[in-house]
Amino acid sequence: MAGARFTIPTPALLAKVVDLLDHVPMDDRDTKGDVYEYMLGKIASAGQNGQFRTPRHIIQLMVELTAPRPGDVICDPACGTAGFLVAAGEYLRARHPDLLHNEVQRDHFHHRMFHGFDFDHTMLRIGSMNMLLHGVESPDINYRDSLAQDHSGEEEKYTLVLANPPFAGSLDYENTAKDLLQIVKTKKTELLFLALFLRLLKPGGRAAVIVPDGVLFGSSKAHKELRRILVEDQKLDAIVKLPGGVFKPYAGVSTAILLFTKTNSGGTDHVWFYDVEADGWSLDDKRTPLLADDKLGPVPRTALAAQEHAKNNLPDVLARWAQRAGAERDRQRTAQSFCVPKAEIAAQGYDLSLSRYKEVVHEALEHRAPKEILAELAKLEKEIQHGITELEGML
Repeated sequence: MAGARFTIPTPALLAKVVDLLDHVPMDDRDTKGDVYEYMLGKIASAGQNGQFRTPRHIIQLMVELTAPRPGDVICDPACGTAGFLVAAGEYLRARHPDLLHNEVQRDHFHHRMFHGFDFDHTMLRIGSMNMLLHGVESPDINYRDSLAQDHSGEEEKYTLVLANPPFAGSLDYENTAKDLLQIVKTKKTELLFLALFLRLLKPGGRAAVIVPDGVLFGSSKAHKELRRILVEDQKLDAIVKLPGGVFKPYAGVSTAILLFTKTNSGGTDHVWFYDVEADGWSLDDKRTPLLADDKLGPVPRTALAAQEHAKNNLPDVLARWAQRAGAERDRQRTAQSFCVPKAEIAAQGYDLSLSRYKEVVHEALEHRAPKEILAELAKLEKEIQHGITELEGML
């Protein structure tokens, strides 16, 4: 808690806060976590270092896509409020209820599974408290400038990376870890973080990370080389294109979720693309829900009707992700999701933008003979002239 500031200015206000919290039943772990998550949800501006809160339903989607396992070692090198780590912990509690009944697995869960790094001390405090209130006794939430420090000891340590790293930043070469520059020589933070994820993952490890659209189609040597590495040297699984308003009111930048597996020996066969057009909330600055609470998120409590898919695509993303090696291979490129073979991506210079491969449906146009159109225009002209003559007679 070094450097923490207590910003409740008056004793009366502190007493009121304590009295209000006293009426909330805090016996349940979920309640404490929910209260804290609610308070975090009220953080309505980006941080000094460009941090902004990743929407919880997007985090949940990424966790569902990667399906954390009890033996995973999970890392977020730009953890902020630790939202990804919290969501992974909640997923494991829900999907592997026996996890905490096994002494070895329980010890792993509380002491060695979760790792988060940040260089903002305020975020570290918030992230540590968030993990504690969600029932993780001793998470590894530590100060680290992930791009500037040497990663000896961290290299190939983790089996799952979940992250929304800061992008649109630029670092000096002398302040950047040399092992990252060996992978890709660039000053752009979004590319350096991708290089970092490749360095941190064990072979066989998975990653789901948010990247700006520029990473998918940027034409610089560093952009192309990093995409080539993902496609040729590793196993690129999917690109999930997110709608432009997902991060409003903080930012309107267009982003995508990149899903890949570290293999160091290739393995990319087909890359699955999904064009998310609606995430359940309006895409303006207000971000108001478009459906009832039980129909929001990637795993809604109530199944969506066919017409409600247009307001929340996330359940469909999960359903089609499970079919990416089967029925999805036969989908037309005009559909919302489809697969593209590796050879075609390589032929396109490793361009990973969805618009490069998606085909647009063109409406059939009615073609008529010029004589027929001219005859119709002459008829229309006569009718107009007749109308004018009648109007003049009335006047």
